[in-house]
This record gives sequence, structure tokens and C-alpha cells, in this order.
Amino acid sequence: MAQQNLHVKKGDRVKVVAGKDKGLVGEIIAVDPNRQKVTVEGVNVVKRHRRESQTQAGRRTEGGIIASEAPVHVSNVQLVVKDDAGNEVVTRVGYRRDEVMKKRPDGTEYQGFRSVRIARKTGKEI
Repeated sequence: MAQQNLHVKKGDRVKVVAGKDKGLVGEIIAVDPNRQKVTVEGVNVVKRHRRESQTQAGRRTEGGIIASEAPVHVSNVQLVVKDDAGNEVVTRVGYRRDEVMKKRPDGTEYQGFRSVRIARKTGKEI
């Protein structure tokens, strides 16, 4: 399967819209575009029981119950942006193509386009 672009990126603030953590807001800490999964801070926390062990170099790894975030599907999160009044609102993501001047390696300039993410509710660039 070819790598797909997602509507959210690492560092974006998102709200969970489906699943056991519905309604929680957090920041994306990891993105896996091939599996279409994102890991959100404080969302979908799972506990793993880990045995105390020793590595080849002689380092000891701590055992116990370790809590960490598990990935959620990207369709279950929606982008959160601030509106003009400073309130946080959930929004869909749109794209706009802006005309920009680009430079070639030899120094000449040419007219090109750059894709920009915009918030559909506010119309502002993300």
C-alpha cells in the first residue's frame, strides 16, 4: 500500500470523536501514515506487564506495570484550532494552493505552487 497523506500531523491538537476516550483533547506525539494511525498524548492508555530483565551489555531494565499510549485510527480524531475569540473549535482540514517564487539550483527563479492546510471553520492557515 502506498504511503498516504493524513489530515493531521505530529504536534497538532486533536479531539477524539469516537471510541472509549471520546471527547478527550490531546497533542499528537506520533504518526504512522502507512497504517493510518496516530498516537495522541493521554488517549488510549494501555498497561503492559513487563518482566525485569538484563541486556547483553549488563544493563538492567526495570520490571512492573508500564502504562503507555496505543495508536488510534486517524478517522477517530478531528483537528482542534483556536477561533477569533480564542475558543477551541473542532474543524475539518482543507487545502489551498498558493503561488510562490521558487529557486532552481542554478539560481534562476520560477513561479510555483505550495499546498497549505487551512481550517474549514475559520478559513485560517494551520
